[in-house]
Parts: sequence; structure tokens; C-alpha cells
Amino acid sequence: MRKSSFKFSIEPWITTAERVEYTTNIFKVLKRDMQIPSEDHKATFSILEAPDWINVIALTSDLEIILVEQYRYGIEKPTLELPGGVCDFGETPLETSKRELLEETGFKGKEFHDLGKVSSNPAMLTNYTHTFLITDCKRVSEQQLDGNERINVHLIPLKDFLDMVAHQEIHHSLVVAAAAKFLLSEHYLEFVGEES
Repeated sequence: MRKSSFKFSIEPWITTAERVEYTTNIFKVLKRDMQIPSEDHKATFSILEAPDWINVIALTSDLEIILVEQYRYGIEKPTLELPGGVCDFGETPLETSKRELLEETGFKGKEFHDLGKVSSNPAMLTNYTHTFLITDCKRVSEQQLDGNERINVHLIPLKDFLDMVAHQEIHHSLVVAAAAKFLLSEHYLEFVGEES
């Protein structure tokens, strides 16, 4: 793995106290008292503590990507996304990826590649989102959705998916980040060769 050549130079803030303000079924709202030691400057920040998340770039042997269409309550609109979800306690990101792919789409794959992680939103969230490439996916079962999940599954040619990301038809920031991770990986070059 390549080592970073960038050296951070900004002085870190120090946490002096932290308290839970509110707990939901997805995250905890924290108040974090912090200071910059050299300036004796203090401030309190609102932080969302959340478990890690995953996104799955799931490809069939025909180089179709498996996408999920669902309604998103925050923007009050439907979105087209990668299968994904929350890492359960004690579960590795890879285990979560396999579970979420099967539950949301009914598909399983044969090969698994870790494409890395991104900070979900480091300004306020404590967690990371991991992206896995799962290949040679085939439908093996029906969906196993949670009570509030309504998901339509779509198989779309990989090139069309990337075009939809480029033209903002697919706009979920973590899906766009996963697409970038995929495009920057050696695995993308393998698939470009197959499509040529």
C-alpha cells in the first residue's frame, strides 16, 4: 500500500469533555467540548456518533451493476444507489457487505475486493464508509427487507452507471465516492479491458 507523502501541519483540537445529548436508533448526538492548546481557544461542537457503513459495487458476469432504488426521507425523493447499510456490532465490513447485498437484492457474489474507506462526513460524523467490489454476482434468493424498506432492484450496464454518476442522475455522495474508488482501482482497468 502506498504511503501518503502529505504531512499535516495544522494544530489538532483536544477533546476536554464529551456527553451524549440524544440517542436514536441510528446514531448518538454528542456535545464535544474542545480546545486549541496554543491559543487557549475553546468551543463546543455537535457530533453524530454512528457505526461504520458499507457500499457494494456488485457486478454480474455480464458487467451489469446491481443498483437499488429507494425513497430517501431526508431529501423526500427516490434515489438510485449501491446496495449498502450499517455494520452490525461485531460484524466486519466485508460481512456486512455480503449480508446487505443478499438482503437488499437477493444476489450473492464469488470474488470480494476491498476498495477502501472514506470519512462519511468528517465535519460531524465519527464513522467511515467502506466500499467493496463483489463480482460474478447471481440472484440466489428473494429480498429480505426490513419493515420500512421498499427497494426496487435494477441491473444496469456498468458504463451506463458511470454515465449516470457523471450526469448527477446518481447523486448520493457516498455512492459517488464509491464510484471514484472503483475508477481509481486496478480492478476498473480489468473491466475496461473486458469491455473493449
